[in-house]
Amino acid sequence: MAELMSKTIEMQTPYEKWQDTEGVRSYKGFAADLNTLAVDPWPRKAANGAFINLADQESLDAYVLEIPPGGRTAPQRHMFEEAIYVVSGQGATTVWYDGLPKRTFEWQAGSLFSPPLNAWHEHYNGSGDTPARYVAVTSAPHMINLFHDTEYVFNNPYVFSNRFRGEESYFSGEGVRLTVKLPESERARTKNRTENYWKTNFMSDVPNFNALAEQKHMFGEGRARIVFFGLSDNTMSGHILEFVSGSYKKAHRHGPGAHIIILSGSGYSLVWPEGGEVSRVDWRPGVIISPPDMWYHQHFATGKAPARHLALRWGSLEYPGVTNWRKYQENFGEQIEYEDEDPSIRETFIRECVANGVEVRMDAVAYRPRK
Repeated sequence: MAELMSKTIEMQTPYEKWQDTEGVRSYKGFAADLNTLAVDPWPRKAANGAFINLADQESLDAYVLEIPPGGRTAPQRHMFEEAIYVVSGQGATTVWYDGLPKRTFEWQAGSLFSPPLNAWHEHYNGSGDTPARYVAVTSAPHMINLFHDTEYVFNNPYVFSNRFRGEESYFSGEGVRLTVKLPESERARTKNRTENYWKTNFMSDVPNFNALAEQKHMFGEGRARIVFFGLSDNTMSGHILEFVSGSYKKAHRHGPGAHIIILSGSGYSLVWPEGGEVSRVDWRPGVIISPPDMWYHQHFATGKAPARHLALRWGSLEYPGVTNWRKYQENFGEQIEYEDEDPSIRETFIRECVANGVEVRMDAVAYRPRK
């Protein structure tokens, strides 16, 4: 015991320790370009990849993986959820549990899917000429830090039969539209709120997915459409949001983990801690952004095309409870109304729209005295 007491160890999370053993680089900061990130050989996956650990968070993480022409990844299974968005290329994935039938489905650039929890999965590049690249957002940090036992996380035989039983049509792309009634709260600014929810296991073409409904609470009338979705009965979830050019979203903040992938349009985002310095991220299709825990963030469309993004995060409408979801429902993630924001925010936005020849589609605002 005396020897143990005299030993000095480095303070490092189990997730960080595991990540160090994987042998690939990790990208930091607030954003990264998925199209141009350099990747390293990743022996465990039999492909090339890199971690994307944005915003210094260990709630959800991301990684980018590139499968060489005609290549295939090594079979994997793990006790954390994973949502995969295909950045470029085409191919197929086979999914199975031991003792159940294997199911194979095809994907293309713009597809989104999630292997069921702890199911074996293997990805194939369908082209012999060009690589295929995808980005995955996972709950690996949460699970590895919780159990700090990688043998349990990566070599566990448990079958989640309530999520997947080898159904032939599991990845058919069919979905069910649901209307979810949100819980009431005396502090909620909007009563009787419902959200548009798409329950599915596979989306073939997210940039052109059209089952979106108006979202006026964070933009104003007629400027934005949204659909929330759930994949493979995960507690991770996401949404697709599209807003018109010449408009911007109200600033808000929430817990960590949200990864925002730009699908179309151009513009910028602002991120800042309460009372702290504002950082700006310029974006275009293929950029991924993640705001830090409880930092305000705000998205601006200053290009001529509508802006559409995919957000992968905690906060399923079907399986809530992982994050501060009740606070989010009360005021959309501690939202700042247009009337209460710094007037310089709109001044900069208007100036950039004019410079780009973009019509400003925002209602006039009467600012309230700032605290």
